[in-house]
Amino acid sequence: MKSIKQLSFALITLGFMATSGASYAADAHPETPVSAPAGVKLVDAKQVQELQAKGATIVDTRKASEFGEGSIKGAISVPYDPEKSAKSADFNAAEDKFDTAKLSDKNATIVVFCNSGTCWKSYKAAVALSKAGYKNVNWYRDGVPDWKARKLPME
Repeated sequence: MKSIKQLSFALITLGFMATSGASYAADAHPETPVSAPAGVKLVDAKQVQELQAKGATIVDTRKASEFGEGSIKGAISVPYDPEKSAKSADFNAAEDKFDTAKLSDKNATIVVFCNSGTCWKSYKAAVALSKAGYKNVNWYRDGVPDWKARKLPME
C-alpha cells in the first residue's frame, strides 16, 4: 500500500512539474504578434518566393552562426543581435543592435525573417526598418522552420 501512495505522489509531483515547466517555457518565449507592425506587411512562404523572384532583398535576422548553419537560398545575413530589449510589441530598439548598412536603398522591397513566431528578431527588425523610413518592409513571421517544412530552397 505504501508503494502505491508513493507512486501516486511521484506521478502527481511529476505532472505538476511538467505543467509548471510548460508554463515557464511559454513565458520565457512569448509569441510575436500575429499581425504585422505599422508600416510592415505580413507575408507567407509563397509571397516570399514571389517577392524574391521580383528582386526583393531577403534578410535573415538570426545570429551569424545560425545563418551559417543554413538559410533561405539567396538571403543575406543582417543579424538583429544582441537583442537585449523586452520580447514585446512595445520594445525599446535603442537597447538592441541592428546594422542596416547592407540595406542602403530605403525604397527596395525587403523581407525579414528568423526562427518563427517565438523569435522576435525579425519582428523587431521590421519595426526598426519601418521607423527608419524603409518603405517596402515585409515580415515572414513563420521563418526558417516553415520554409524547411515546405522543402523550399536552403543554402
